[in-house]
Amino acid sequence: MSNSEKSDWLEKVFAAKDPGELSDIYNDWAEQYDENVTHYGYSYKSPAVIAGFVGRYVAGKDGAILDAGAGTGLIGEMLALMGYSRLVALDLSPGMLAIARQKNVYSDLQQMVLGEYLDFPDNTFEATVCAGTFTLGHAPPQSLDELTRITKSGGFIIFGIRCDGNSGDDFISMQENLEKDGKWQLVEKTEPFQSLPFAEPEAENRVFVYKVS
Repeated sequence: MSNSEKSDWLEKVFAAKDPGELSDIYNDWAEQYDENVTHYGYSYKSPAVIAGFVGRYVAGKDGAILDAGAGTGLIGEMLALMGYSRLVALDLSPGMLAIARQKNVYSDLQQMVLGEYLDFPDNTFEATVCAGTFTLGHAPPQSLDELTRITKSGGFIIFGIRCDGNSGDDFISMQENLEKDGKWQLVEKTEPFQSLPFAEPEAENRVFVYKVS
């Protein structure tokens, strides 16, 4: 598959009009997704950065960790290699979850939509991670409020956002409001970086670490 064909997939997901259309696109892309974003110069950086922060801040290896917007399970694979044993995958696309299931690193996989109510009890997870989902045409900023609900007090939410443009501004505003409301505290953040340097050289991403109150 050529680089132009792979860029076509990114254009399609960013142009999706609603979660249903987005799910359909990811279902069609699922079989080729891992190869597309990890080979041929794509060098998808965010999952590795997020996994590194999990290793830094989440000491217990047997606590439940939610991979929100798990896709095909790229972060789950990394966390499993690091010894984390109770990983839960959440994604809107059944096709992507089917690929993630084949990797045998998740104890549970759930089809849900970020931005809507998530069918987990309060204070379920020791940590929540999210990569590649807080970007154009994907999960909205209000998703973060629901993630604070299902993550335990003292637990960590570690996620990347595309921070260039209006979408990035909306996320930053939501993050600041959650901090003002006492729902979490900022622990660490990266400088802006190119998460997909060959596919999206114009896109800036940052990874944030928050501790839930």
